[in-house]
Amino acid sequence: MHSGGWGEGGETTGALHTTVTRLTTLPLTALSDDEVLAAIREVERCARLLTSVQHRLLVEASERALPARLGAKSLKNFLMQTLRLAGADAGARVHQAAWVATFHDMAGYPVPPRLPHTAKALAEGEISADHARGIASVVNRVPRGATHQDREAAEQILAEFARSGSPDDIGRIGDRILAYLDPDGRLTTNTDRARMRGITLGRQRPDGMSPIRGEIDPVLRALLDPVLAKYARPGMCNPDDPAGPQVDADRADPAAPADATARDHRTPAQRNHDALKTLLHSGVIADRLGTHRGVPVATILTMKVDDLENASGVATTATGGTVPLRDALALAERSQPWLAVFDHAGMPLHLGRVKRLASPAQRLALIAALKGCSRPGCNAPASLCAVHHVLEYRRNGTTDVTNLTLACDSCHALIHDGPGGWKTKTEGPRSPYAGRTVWIAPQHIDPEGIPRINHRHRAGELLAETLLRIHAREEHARQGHRRWLRTHAPPAPTAA
Repeated sequence: MHSGGWGEGGETTGALHTTVTRLTTLPLTALSDDEVLAAIREVERCARLLTSVQHRLLVEASERALPARLGAKSLKNFLMQTLRLAGADAGARVHQAAWVATFHDMAGYPVPPRLPHTAKALAEGEISADHARGIASVVNRVPRGATHQDREAAEQILAEFARSGSPDDIGRIGDRILAYLDPDGRLTTNTDRARMRGITLGRQRPDGMSPIRGEIDPVLRALLDPVLAKYARPGMCNPDDPAGPQVDADRADPAAPADATARDHRTPAQRNHDALKTLLHSGVIADRLGTHRGVPVATILTMKVDDLENASGVATTATGGTVPLRDALALAERSQPWLAVFDHAGMPLHLGRVKRLASPAQRLALIAALKGCSRPGCNAPASLCAVHHVLEYRRNGTTDVTNLTLACDSCHALIHDGPGGWKTKTEGPRSPYAGRTVWIAPQHIDPEGIPRINHRHRAGELLAETLLRIHAREEHARQGHRRWLRTHAPPAPTAA
Protein backbone atom coordinates (compact mmCIF):
# COMPACT_ATOMS: atom_id res chain seq x y z
CA MET A 1 0.00 0.00 0.00
CA HIS A 2 1.30 3.45 -0.90
CA SER A 3 2.06 5.46 2.22
CA GLY A 4 1.48 8.82 0.58
CA GLY A 5 4.80 10.16 1.79
CA TRP A 6 4.26 9.17 5.44
CA GLY A 7 6.69 7.15 7.51
CA GLU A 8 10.39 7.37 8.08
CA GLY A 9 12.04 8.97 5.08
CA GLY A 10 8.68 9.58 3.38
CA GLU A 11 8.19 12.51 1.05
CA THR A 12 5.92 14.47 3.40
CA THR A 13 7.75 13.88 6.66
CA GLY A 14 11.07 14.23 4.87
CA ALA A 15 10.09 17.68 3.61
CA LEU A 16 8.89 18.61 7.11
CA HIS A 17 12.18 17.49 8.64
CA THR A 18 14.18 19.37 6.01
CA THR A 19 12.21 22.58 6.55
CA VAL A 20 12.47 22.44 10.34
CA THR A 21 16.19 21.64 10.16
CA ARG A 22 16.70 24.62 7.84
CA LEU A 23 14.83 26.89 10.27
CA THR A 24 17.14 25.89 13.11
CA THR A 25 20.16 27.16 11.16
CA LEU A 26 18.74 30.32 9.58
CA PRO A 27 20.33 33.54 10.93
CA LEU A 28 17.93 35.75 12.87
CA THR A 29 19.94 38.91 13.36
CA ALA A 30 18.92 40.33 9.98
CA LEU A 31 15.20 40.21 10.87
CA SER A 32 13.35 43.35 11.85
CA ASP A 33 11.31 43.45 15.07
CA ASP A 34 8.09 42.97 13.12
CA GLU A 35 9.56 40.00 11.27
CA VAL A 36 10.64 38.37 14.55
CA LEU A 37 7.11 38.75 15.95
CA ALA A 38 5.61 37.35 12.75
CA ALA A 39 7.99 34.38 12.82
CA ILE A 40 7.15 33.64 16.48
CA ARG A 41 3.43 33.62 15.68
CA GLU A 42 3.81 31.46 12.56
CA VAL A 43 6.05 28.88 14.22
CA GLU A 44 3.54 28.61 17.10
CA ARG A 45 0.66 28.16 14.65
CA CYS A 46 2.54 25.38 12.87
CA ALA A 47 3.31 23.66 16.18
CA ARG A 48 -0.42 23.74 16.99
CA LEU A 49 -1.25 22.28 13.58
CA LEU A 50 1.17 19.43 14.27
CA THR A 51 -0.74 18.69 17.49
CA SER A 52 -3.76 17.80 15.35
CA VAL A 53 -1.55 15.57 13.19
CA GLN A 54 -0.34 13.81 16.35
CA HIS A 55 -3.96 13.18 17.34
CA ARG A 56 -4.70 11.62 13.95
CA LEU A 57 -1.71 9.30 14.31
CA LEU A 58 -2.79 8.32 17.84
CA VAL A 59 -6.23 7.40 16.50
CA GLU A 60 -4.64 5.32 13.76
CA ALA A 61 -2.38 3.49 16.22
CA SER A 62 -5.29 2.86 18.56
CA GLU A 63 -7.69 1.58 15.89
CA ARG A 64 -4.98 -0.73 14.52
CA ALA A 65 -4.44 -2.07 18.07
CA LEU A 66 -0.71 -1.36 17.77
CA PRO A 67 -0.17 -1.06 21.54
CA ALA A 68 -1.62 -4.53 22.22
CA ARG A 69 0.27 -6.09 19.32
CA LEU A 70 3.55 -4.64 20.56
CA GLY A 71 3.06 -5.64 24.19
CA ALA A 72 2.05 -2.27 25.66
CA LYS A 73 -0.80 -2.39 28.15
CA SER A 74 -2.30 0.90 26.93
CA LEU A 75 -1.91 3.66 24.35
CA LYS A 76 -0.25 5.78 27.02
CA ASN A 77 2.39 3.13 27.74
CA PHE A 78 2.88 2.66 23.99
CA LEU A 79 3.81 6.35 23.69
CA MET A 80 6.05 6.19 26.75
CA GLN A 81 7.97 3.24 25.29
CA THR A 82 8.08 4.35 21.66
CA LEU A 83 8.77 8.07 22.11
CA ARG A 84 10.39 7.95 25.58
CA LEU A 85 7.77 10.38 26.92
CA ALA A 86 7.09 11.16 30.55
CA GLY A 87 3.97 9.48 31.90
CA ALA A 88 2.19 12.79 32.45
CA ASP A 89 2.94 13.97 28.90
CA ALA A 90 1.84 10.68 27.31
CA GLY A 91 -1.33 10.58 29.39
CA ALA A 92 -2.20 14.18 28.51
CA ARG A 93 -1.84 13.47 24.77
CA VAL A 94 -4.07 10.39 24.94
CA HIS A 95 -6.67 12.16 27.06
CA GLN A 96 -6.74 15.13 24.73
CA ALA A 97 -7.10 12.95 21.63
CA ALA A 98 -10.13 11.29 23.25
CA TRP A 99 -11.84 14.71 23.32
CA VAL A 100 -10.84 16.34 20.04
CA ALA A 101 -9.79 13.56 17.63
CA THR A 102 -12.03 11.88 15.06
CA PHE A 103 -12.36 8.15 15.70
CA HIS A 104 -14.28 5.58 13.60
CA ASP A 105 -17.06 3.14 14.39
CA MET A 106 -17.03 -0.60 13.64
CA ALA A 107 -18.19 0.06 10.07
CA GLY A 108 -15.38 2.55 9.46
CA TYR A 109 -17.53 5.67 9.51
CA PRO A 110 -16.04 8.72 11.27
CA VAL A 111 -17.39 9.58 14.72
CA PRO A 112 -17.49 13.36 15.32
CA PRO A 113 -15.16 14.53 18.11
CA ARG A 114 -16.64 15.13 21.53
CA LEU A 115 -15.53 18.76 21.32
CA PRO A 116 -16.12 19.65 17.65
CA HIS A 117 -15.61 23.42 17.94
CA THR A 118 -12.41 22.93 19.95
CA ALA A 119 -11.16 20.36 17.44
CA LYS A 120 -11.81 22.78 14.57
CA ALA A 121 -9.93 25.62 16.27
CA LEU A 122 -7.01 23.33 17.08
CA ALA A 123 -6.85 22.01 13.52
CA GLU A 124 -6.70 25.61 12.27
CA GLY A 125 -3.79 26.39 14.58
CA GLU A 126 -5.80 29.00 16.45
CA ILE A 127 -5.63 27.41 19.91
CA SER A 128 -3.04 25.36 21.78
CA ALA A 129 -3.10 22.00 23.53
CA ASP A 130 -3.43 23.87 26.84
CA HIS A 131 -6.58 25.59 25.56
CA ALA A 132 -8.09 22.25 24.54
CA ARG A 133 -7.17 20.69 27.89
CA GLY A 134 -8.88 23.51 29.80
CA ILE A 135 -12.04 23.28 27.69
CA ALA A 136 -12.26 19.52 28.20
CA SER A 137 -11.91 20.01 31.96
CA VAL A 138 -14.85 22.43 32.03
CA VAL A 139 -17.10 20.37 29.74
CA ASN A 140 -16.42 17.28 31.87
CA ARG A 141 -18.02 19.14 34.80
CA VAL A 142 -21.22 20.02 32.92
CA PRO A 143 -24.03 18.05 34.65
CA ARG A 144 -25.49 15.14 32.69
CA GLY A 145 -28.90 16.70 33.30
CA ALA A 146 -28.04 19.67 31.07
CA THR A 147 -29.49 19.57 27.58
CA HIS A 148 -27.40 18.69 24.55
CA GLN A 149 -27.89 22.23 23.28
CA ASP A 150 -26.60 23.71 26.55
CA ARG A 151 -23.55 21.45 26.48
CA GLU A 152 -22.76 22.35 22.85
CA ALA A 153 -23.27 26.05 23.54
CA ALA A 154 -20.89 25.90 26.51
CA GLU A 155 -18.20 24.22 24.41
CA GLN A 156 -18.66 26.67 21.55
CA ILE A 157 -18.39 29.69 23.88
CA LEU A 158 -15.18 28.32 25.39
CA ALA A 159 -13.68 27.49 21.98
CA GLU A 160 -14.42 30.97 20.65
CA PHE A 161 -12.95 32.56 23.76
CA ALA A 162 -9.83 30.39 23.42
CA ARG A 163 -9.13 31.83 19.96
CA SER A 164 -8.26 35.17 21.58
CA GLY A 165 -7.89 34.43 25.30
CA SER A 166 -5.39 32.72 27.60
CA PRO A 167 -5.72 29.09 28.76
CA ASP A 168 -5.42 30.42 32.33
CA ASP A 169 -8.78 32.19 31.97
CA ILE A 170 -10.77 29.24 30.60
CA GLY A 171 -11.45 27.84 34.07
CA ARG A 172 -12.91 31.16 35.27
CA ILE A 173 -15.12 31.47 32.18
CA GLY A 174 -16.15 27.84 32.70
CA ASP A 175 -17.17 28.49 36.32
CA ARG A 176 -19.55 31.22 35.15
CA ILE A 177 -21.07 28.95 32.52
CA LEU A 178 -21.53 26.11 35.03
CA ALA A 179 -23.14 28.49 37.53
CA TYR A 180 -25.61 29.55 34.84
CA LEU A 181 -26.40 25.99 33.71
CA ASP A 182 -26.97 24.63 37.23
CA PRO A 183 -27.46 27.54 39.64
CA ASP A 184 -28.95 25.49 42.50
CA GLY A 185 -27.15 22.19 41.90
CA ARG A 186 -30.31 20.25 41.06
CA LEU A 187 -29.04 19.00 37.70
CA THR A 188 -25.94 17.39 39.26
CA THR A 189 -26.68 13.69 39.75
CA ASN A 190 -24.94 10.84 41.54
CA THR A 191 -23.50 9.84 38.17
CA ASP A 192 -21.94 13.29 37.82
CA ARG A 193 -20.49 13.08 41.31
CA ALA A 194 -19.12 9.59 40.65
CA ARG A 195 -17.44 10.91 37.50
CA MET A 196 -15.78 13.79 39.33
CA ARG A 197 -14.70 11.94 42.49
CA GLY A 198 -11.04 11.22 43.09
CA ILE A 199 -8.08 11.74 45.40
CA THR A 200 -4.61 12.14 43.91
CA LEU A 201 -1.36 11.80 45.83
CA GLY A 202 1.35 13.68 43.95
CA ARG A 203 4.96 12.62 43.57
CA GLN A 204 7.00 12.87 46.76
CA ARG A 205 9.34 15.88 46.60
CA PRO A 206 13.00 15.90 47.66
CA ASP A 207 11.97 17.56 50.94
CA GLY A 208 9.81 14.52 51.75
CA MET A 209 6.47 16.30 51.36
CA SER A 210 3.75 15.11 48.97
CA PRO A 211 0.86 17.16 47.51
CA ILE A 212 -2.67 15.82 47.76
CA ARG A 213 -5.75 17.05 45.89
CA GLY A 214 -9.12 15.79 44.78
CA GLU A 215 -12.87 15.83 45.20
CA ILE A 216 -14.87 13.58 47.53
CA ASP A 217 -18.48 12.52 47.11
CA PRO A 218 -21.22 13.20 49.72
CA VAL A 219 -20.93 9.74 51.31
CA LEU A 220 -17.19 9.99 51.97
CA ARG A 221 -17.75 13.52 53.30
CA ALA A 222 -20.44 12.22 55.66
CA LEU A 223 -18.09 9.48 56.91
CA LEU A 224 -15.08 11.77 57.24
CA ASP A 225 -16.74 14.73 58.96
CA PRO A 226 -17.46 13.03 62.32
CA VAL A 227 -13.94 11.54 62.41
CA LEU A 228 -12.35 14.95 61.91
CA ALA A 229 -14.87 16.57 64.25
CA LYS A 230 -13.48 14.42 67.07
CA TYR A 231 -9.82 13.89 66.24
CA ALA A 232 -9.06 17.18 64.44
CA ARG A 233 -10.55 19.51 67.01
CA PRO A 234 -8.12 21.91 68.75
CA GLY A 235 -5.87 20.13 71.22
CA MET A 236 -6.36 16.63 69.76
CA CYS A 237 -3.62 14.52 68.13
CA ASN A 238 -1.04 17.30 68.37
CA PRO A 239 2.44 15.89 67.59
CA ASP A 240 4.01 18.92 69.34
CA ASP A 241 2.10 18.20 72.55
CA PRO A 242 2.66 14.57 73.63
CA ALA A 243 0.82 15.28 76.89
CA GLY A 244 -2.34 16.19 75.00
CA PRO A 245 -5.15 13.70 74.12
CA GLN A 246 -4.45 11.29 71.27
CA VAL A 247 -6.54 8.41 69.85
CA ASP A 248 -7.39 7.18 73.34
CA ALA A 249 -8.91 10.53 74.28
CA ASP A 250 -11.97 8.86 75.82
CA ARG A 251 -9.77 7.53 78.64
CA ALA A 252 -7.87 10.78 79.18
CA ASP A 253 -8.22 13.24 82.05
CA PRO A 254 -11.37 15.33 81.45
CA ALA A 255 -9.36 18.50 82.05
CA ALA A 256 -6.67 17.52 79.52
CA PRO A 257 -8.52 18.59 76.34
CA ALA A 258 -9.13 22.09 77.67
CA ASP A 259 -5.50 22.55 78.64
CA ALA A 260 -4.32 21.11 75.31
CA THR A 261 -6.64 23.43 73.38
CA ALA A 262 -4.99 26.46 74.91
CA ARG A 263 -1.59 25.15 73.81
CA ASP A 264 -2.68 24.31 70.24
CA HIS A 265 -1.67 26.89 67.63
CA ARG A 266 -2.13 24.71 64.51
CA THR A 267 -4.26 25.71 61.52
CA PRO A 268 -7.41 23.67 60.70
CA ALA A 269 -5.59 22.10 57.74
CA GLN A 270 -2.73 21.03 60.00
CA ARG A 271 -5.17 19.55 62.54
CA ASN A 272 -6.88 17.51 59.78
CA HIS A 273 -3.49 16.22 58.63
CA ASP A 274 -2.39 15.24 62.15
CA ALA A 275 -5.71 13.53 62.91
CA LEU A 276 -5.49 11.23 59.89
CA LYS A 277 -1.80 10.50 60.56
CA THR A 278 -2.48 9.62 64.20
CA LEU A 279 -5.38 7.32 63.32
CA LEU A 280 -3.31 5.43 60.74
CA HIS A 281 -0.30 5.28 63.05
CA SER A 282 -2.37 3.88 65.90
CA GLY A 283 -3.07 0.62 64.06
CA VAL A 284 -6.81 0.89 64.75
CA ILE A 285 -7.52 0.75 61.00
CA ALA A 286 -4.66 -1.54 59.91
CA ASP A 287 -5.74 -4.33 62.27
CA ARG A 288 -8.82 -4.91 60.10
CA LEU A 289 -7.15 -4.77 56.68
CA GLY A 290 -5.82 -8.34 56.43
CA THR A 291 -2.96 -9.05 54.05
CA HIS A 292 -1.79 -7.80 50.63
CA ARG A 293 0.25 -10.06 48.36
CA GLY A 294 1.02 -12.40 51.24
CA VAL A 295 2.19 -9.87 53.86
CA PRO A 296 0.20 -7.77 56.37
CA VAL A 297 -1.13 -4.40 55.22
CA ALA A 298 1.43 -2.30 57.04
CA THR A 299 4.25 0.14 56.43
CA ILE A 300 7.40 -1.79 55.47
CA LEU A 301 10.60 0.19 56.03
CA THR A 302 14.10 -0.61 54.80
CA MET A 303 17.11 1.04 56.41
CA LYS A 304 20.85 0.85 55.78
CA VAL A 305 23.24 -0.07 58.57
CA ASP A 306 25.48 2.87 57.60
CA ASP A 307 22.60 5.30 58.01
CA LEU A 308 21.70 3.81 61.38
CA GLU A 309 25.28 4.15 62.59
CA ASN A 310 25.52 7.73 61.34
CA ALA A 311 21.99 8.61 62.53
CA SER A 312 21.27 10.24 59.17
CA GLY A 313 19.60 9.49 55.85
CA VAL A 314 16.19 8.09 55.05
CA ALA A 315 14.35 4.78 55.17
CA THR A 316 12.52 3.57 52.05
CA THR A 317 8.98 2.19 52.02
CA ALA A 318 7.49 -0.64 49.98
CA THR A 319 5.27 1.92 48.25
CA GLY A 320 8.26 3.82 46.87
CA GLY A 321 8.40 6.68 49.37
CA THR A 322 11.03 7.82 51.83
CA VAL A 323 10.84 8.61 55.55
CA PRO A 324 13.51 10.54 57.50
CA LEU A 325 15.49 8.11 59.62
CA ARG A 326 14.43 9.62 62.94
CA ASP A 327 10.74 9.28 62.04
CA ALA A 328 11.35 5.77 60.71
CA LEU A 329 12.91 4.72 64.02
CA ALA A 330 9.92 6.14 65.86
CA LEU A 331 7.62 4.06 63.64
CA ALA A 332 9.78 0.98 64.22
CA GLU A 333 9.37 1.24 67.99
CA ARG A 334 5.82 -0.11 67.65
CA SER A 335 6.43 -2.45 64.72
CA GLN A 336 6.74 -6.18 64.30
CA PRO A 337 10.50 -6.76 63.84
CA TRP A 338 11.90 -8.53 60.78
CA LEU A 339 15.59 -8.95 60.04
CA ALA A 340 16.81 -8.98 56.43
CA VAL A 341 20.41 -10.10 55.85
CA PHE A 342 22.13 -9.41 52.53
CA ASP A 343 25.30 -10.63 50.88
CA HIS A 344 28.14 -8.42 49.59
CA ALA A 345 26.26 -7.81 46.33
CA GLY A 346 23.21 -6.49 48.16
CA MET A 347 21.06 -9.54 47.41
CA PRO A 348 19.09 -11.40 50.13
CA LEU A 349 20.55 -14.65 51.36
CA HIS A 350 19.09 -17.97 50.22
CA LEU A 351 15.55 -18.61 51.47
CA GLY A 352 14.63 -21.59 49.31
CA ARG A 353 11.23 -23.24 49.34
CA VAL A 354 9.89 -26.30 47.58
CA LYS A 355 6.53 -24.64 46.88
CA ARG A 356 5.71 -22.39 43.96
CA LEU A 357 4.51 -19.32 45.87
CA ALA A 358 7.06 -17.18 47.63
CA SER A 359 6.86 -17.10 51.40
CA PRO A 360 6.18 -13.88 53.34
CA ALA A 361 9.85 -13.90 54.44
CA GLN A 362 11.02 -14.12 50.83
CA ARG A 363 8.68 -11.30 49.78
CA LEU A 364 9.93 -9.10 52.60
CA ALA A 365 13.51 -9.85 51.58
CA LEU A 366 12.75 -8.91 47.97
CA ILE A 367 11.00 -5.71 49.06
CA ALA A 368 14.02 -4.72 51.13
CA ALA A 369 16.49 -5.54 48.36
CA LEU A 370 14.71 -4.39 45.19
CA LYS A 371 12.22 -1.77 46.44
CA GLY A 372 10.10 -2.07 43.29
CA CYS A 373 9.53 -3.56 39.85
CA SER A 374 12.74 -4.83 38.26
CA ARG A 375 11.82 -4.02 34.62
CA PRO A 376 13.99 -1.18 33.25
CA GLY A 377 12.14 2.12 33.24
CA CYS A 378 9.29 0.99 35.54
CA ASN A 379 8.85 2.95 38.77
CA ALA A 380 6.12 0.78 40.32
CA PRO A 381 6.84 0.36 44.04
CA ALA A 382 7.14 -3.03 45.73
CA SER A 383 3.60 -2.81 47.13
CA LEU A 384 2.23 -3.09 43.56
CA CYS A 385 4.47 -6.00 42.51
CA ALA A 386 4.12 -9.74 42.19
CA VAL A 387 6.95 -12.21 42.76
CA HIS A 388 8.30 -13.49 39.44
CA HIS A 389 10.43 -16.60 38.84
CA VAL A 390 13.36 -15.48 36.64
CA LEU A 391 13.69 -19.08 35.42
CA GLU A 392 10.04 -20.03 35.12
CA TYR A 393 8.65 -22.48 37.64
CA ARG A 394 7.23 -24.64 34.82
CA ARG A 395 10.78 -24.93 33.48
CA ASN A 396 12.14 -26.22 36.79
CA GLY A 397 12.83 -22.80 38.23
CA THR A 398 13.13 -22.99 42.00
CA THR A 399 11.31 -20.79 44.49
CA ASP A 400 14.58 -19.52 45.94
CA VAL A 401 15.34 -15.88 46.52
CA THR A 402 18.20 -16.22 44.04
CA ASN A 403 15.63 -17.06 41.35
CA LEU A 404 12.97 -14.53 42.38
CA THR A 405 12.43 -10.89 41.52
CA LEU A 406 9.66 -8.31 41.68
CA ALA A 407 7.50 -7.30 38.71
CA CYS A 408 4.35 -5.19 38.74
CA ASP A 409 1.26 -6.80 37.25
CA SER A 410 1.48 -4.99 33.91
CA CYS A 411 5.20 -5.72 33.47
CA HIS A 412 4.74 -9.31 34.62
CA ALA A 413 2.25 -9.81 31.80
CA LEU A 414 4.89 -8.71 29.27
CA ILE A 415 7.01 -11.81 29.95
CA HIS A 416 6.01 -14.49 27.43
CA ASP A 417 7.36 -16.41 24.44
CA GLY A 418 5.09 -14.84 21.83
CA PRO A 419 5.65 -11.78 19.61
CA GLY A 420 6.50 -8.72 21.66
CA GLY A 421 7.41 -10.78 24.73
CA TRP A 422 10.12 -9.73 27.18
CA LYS A 423 12.74 -12.12 28.67
CA THR A 424 14.43 -12.13 32.07
CA LYS A 425 17.64 -13.66 33.38
CA THR A 426 19.97 -13.31 36.36
CA GLU A 427 23.34 -11.59 36.11
CA GLY A 428 26.33 -13.88 36.65
CA PRO A 429 28.98 -13.60 39.37
CA ARG A 430 31.39 -11.58 37.18
CA SER A 431 28.84 -8.83 36.57
CA PRO A 432 29.06 -5.64 38.65
CA TYR A 433 25.39 -6.34 39.39
CA ALA A 434 25.77 -10.01 40.31
CA GLY A 435 22.48 -11.62 41.24
CA ARG A 436 20.34 -8.80 39.83
CA THR A 437 17.62 -9.44 37.25
CA VAL A 438 18.16 -8.15 33.71
CA TRP A 439 15.34 -7.72 31.20
CA ILE A 440 15.64 -8.15 27.44
CA ALA A 441 13.19 -6.06 25.44
CA PRO A 442 11.42 -7.35 22.31
CA GLN A 443 12.82 -6.43 18.91
CA HIS A 444 10.46 -3.52 18.21
CA ILE A 445 11.79 -1.73 21.32
CA ASP A 446 15.44 -2.81 21.24
CA PRO A 447 16.54 -4.53 18.01
CA GLU A 448 19.91 -5.36 19.58
CA GLY A 449 18.38 -7.18 22.56
CA ILE A 450 20.74 -5.66 25.13
CA PRO A 451 20.06 -6.92 28.69
CA ARG A 452 19.22 -3.99 30.94
CA ILE A 453 18.83 -3.42 34.68
CA ASN A 454 16.35 -1.13 36.37
CA HIS A 455 18.21 1.49 38.41
CA ARG A 456 15.18 3.67 39.15
CA HIS A 457 14.81 2.28 42.67
CA ARG A 458 18.54 2.60 43.35
CA ALA A 459 19.45 6.10 42.27
CA GLY A 460 22.54 5.92 44.50
CA GLU A 461 24.01 3.25 42.25
CA LEU A 462 23.94 5.49 39.19
CA LEU A 463 25.32 8.42 41.18
CA ALA A 464 28.18 6.31 42.54
CA GLU A 465 29.00 4.94 39.06
CA THR A 466 28.96 8.42 37.55
CA LEU A 467 31.24 9.76 40.28
CA LEU A 468 33.65 6.86 39.74
CA ARG A 469 33.79 7.61 36.01
CA ILE A 470 34.38 11.30 36.72
CA HIS A 471 37.16 10.51 39.20
CA ALA A 472 38.74 8.02 36.77
CA ARG A 473 38.59 10.57 33.94
CA GLU A 474 40.17 13.26 36.10
CA GLU A 475 42.87 10.90 37.35
CA HIS A 476 43.61 9.86 33.76
CA ALA A 477 43.93 13.53 32.80
CA ARG A 478 46.27 14.20 35.74
CA GLN A 479 48.47 11.25 34.80
CA GLY A 480 48.59 12.43 31.19
CA HIS A 481 49.56 15.92 32.35
CA ARG A 482 52.35 14.52 34.54
CA ARG A 483 53.65 12.44 31.60
CA TRP A 484 53.63 15.53 29.38
CA LEU A 485 55.59 17.49 31.99
CA ARG A 486 58.19 14.74 32.28
CA THR A 487 58.78 14.70 28.51
CA HIS A 488 58.55 18.45 27.85
CA ALA A 489 59.98 20.02 30.98
CA PRO A 490 63.32 21.82 30.38
CA PRO A 491 66.39 20.08 31.80
CA ALA A 492 67.54 21.20 35.21
CA PRO A 493 70.49 23.63 35.12
CA THR A 494 73.87 22.12 35.88
CA ALA A 495 76.33 23.61 38.31
CA ALA A 496 79.13 25.64 36.77
